[in-house]
Amino acid sequence: MADGAVQSSRPRPWRDRRFLVLLGLGFSAGAPLPLVAGQVLRQWFTESGLSLGAIGLTALIGLAYANKFLWSPALDAVRPPLPLGQRRGWLLAIQFALIAAILGVATTDPTQGATLTVALAVVVAFLSASQDIVVDAWRIEMLGEDAERQAWGLAAYVWGYRLALLASGAGTLLLVQWLGWGGAYAVASLLLLPGIIAVLAGREGVRPVAVVLGWRARLRASVMDPFAEFLRRRGWLAILLFVSLFKLGEALAGVMTTPFYRSLGFTREDVATVATVFGMVATLGGALAGSWLIGRIGIGRALVVTGLGQMLSNLMYLALVGGGRDMPMLFAQVGVESFTDGLADAAFLTYLSGLTSRAFTATQYALLSSLAAVPLRTLGASSGWLAEAVGWSAFFLLTTAAALPAMAIMLWLLRRLPPGQPAR
Repeated sequence: MADGAVQSSRPRPWRDRRFLVLLGLGFSAGAPLPLVAGQVLRQWFTESGLSLGAIGLTALIGLAYANKFLWSPALDAVRPPLPLGQRRGWLLAIQFALIAAILGVATTDPTQGATLTVALAVVVAFLSASQDIVVDAWRIEMLGEDAERQAWGLAAYVWGYRLALLASGAGTLLLVQWLGWGGAYAVASLLLLPGIIAVLAGREGVRPVAVVLGWRARLRASVMDPFAEFLRRRGWLAILLFVSLFKLGEALAGVMTTPFYRSLGFTREDVATVATVFGMVATLGGALAGSWLIGRIGIGRALVVTGLGQMLSNLMYLALVGGGRDMPMLFAQVGVESFTDGLADAAFLTYLSGLTSRAFTATQYALLSSLAAVPLRTLGASSGWLAEAVGWSAFFLLTTAAALPAMAIMLWLLRRLPPGQPAR
């Protein structure tokens, strides 16, 4: 009888509409990213004749994603503009604002000056990062303390997010040939509709009773205390340097892939089908293989193996240089790079999770993951000027070498502070 009761209490994703709600919320969360801080915007700027330096600066648009923890306390404390509860009220308001901001981007023309396009893209990125904050909080509250239900909910969210990256990335690029850039962006704004439906269909979760704190106490509890605890650990500076530099080579190369492909004669449709669709499939395959590898050889060795693979995969770009529109080679380059990135992400994110203190799990993970995004959003902005100065072959050699400092720090950390040691 007890076994039957336990069995019946287990989450059933096909019966619990909360998982459908999270699928829609994940779709809404993923839709804006390619439009303003990813491949779609860079393709538009490349076709508009902007310089490599200017295209590199688009990496700065996504700084909101790396710093969203700074205003997350406000979305917890400030009453939302719509009377639907703290989470639903904020989400619906943010989603309507996102549609308006994306439609604003659709009315601009980078060939006449990219300033307005960039300004509106920054607004979209800020609103999108704010949506992420509220969705994460609502997801945790909606599903309660059951660990298995939380895992299913996160899986539903991630699948929605990945599907949105395909629809927003490849879908928008494929629509341009029929609707133009403005029309394609206008249609892309409708990708927020599943999220709006999810908000209207969902219910507020149970929130813990809030302790009334002043802004100084709130700032200390949410940011300063987790930082202070981390800075008391052995090797904290090396850990922070490793986290911030691990993705440096990938960040420098990633910002320039769109203009690089364009310079070789690859079309917008090539980028949509190969670099976006096929690349995402390869990344997901790499992530699964990375999870299996961690179980087989442990997180320390997996970090070394996958880190080397991620670094050396940048050399695949050299096989494309000067070869023109070579589709088999494009598939090979995208496949190798995306698969190794998925491998490395699995090991790196597992390592990050192990660094967090149980007293500050959510905050420290948010801070560390934000730090990992800093190279893409800051140093990545210089990649255009670097490519213009040295040429494509030397540029991709430099992006490969850029991973060496992180690899050296990683080997030192694995020797002195092996994964699995308690944080202290």
